Amino acid sequence: MRLTIIGSSGSFPGPDSSASCYLVEAEGFRLLLDMGNGSLGTLQRHIDIYSVDAVYLSHLHADHCFDLCSYWVARTYHPEGPKHRIPVYGPEGVASRMAEAYGLDADPGMTGAFDFHELAPGEFGIGPFTARVDRVNHPVTAFGIRLEHRGRSLVYSGDTGPCDSLVALAADTDLFLCEAAFQDHREHPKDMHLTGSEAGEHASRARARSLILTHLVPWNDDEVTLAEARSAYSGPIGLARSGQVHTLGE
Repeated sequence: MRLTIIGSSGSFPGPDSSASCYLVEAEGFRLLLDMGNGSLGTLQRHIDIYSVDAVYLSHLHADHCFDLCSYWVARTYHPEGPKHRIPVYGPEGVASRMAEAYGLDADPGMTGAFDFHELAPGEFGIGPFTARVDRVNHPVTAFGIRLEHRGRSLVYSGDTGPCDSLVALAADTDLFLCEAAFQDHREHPKDMHLTGSEAGEHASRARARSLILTHLVPWNDDEVTLAEARSAYSGPIGLARSGQVHTLGE
């Protein structure tokens, strides 16, 4: 299982990264976790965008889903004709929300390019992956996801405040890709995002084998976020950077 960080900027694109987007590959299958604004452009540095097999949207805030609009254009109006439909997994109402975002009628909306599936807590298959999702703590309906393949696992938090469901989802995972948008020394809204120390605490409680901090807001000092996480988690830890590749199973 191979993870490529396409975009790791939180809330809006930064000078060195698009908003959230992560490419996970196994057995030739390519799954995108989120398509935040700016991510489709960066994705083209790494793969042929028409080789994506499925898309998962953790929630429907712009910095996690709006480049699906651009991707719809790319798949619908290609000079050689429309590309085949691919599955898109997202919260309830994902099809109508994405149609609205581009000013389309809800019927047919984007269904010519995408086969939409609405998420609910539980387990299902995406290509060669076993996926398990659960709700996390955010102002809109949002999900965390655990992907397993050949005995290895990766967990992506999406956007969340502190919650036990994320700890359960990340239990004993090999790689925990966890948001850390807030910092301890600043006032911030409750039940929206994690601080670095809270991300570290969640990783420690889950006994995660490694932690990568993501959803890093451009106005924050990332080294402060990293230090906060290290105060609560003693395992291998790093900051998500666009272009990074992490391989599980080698």
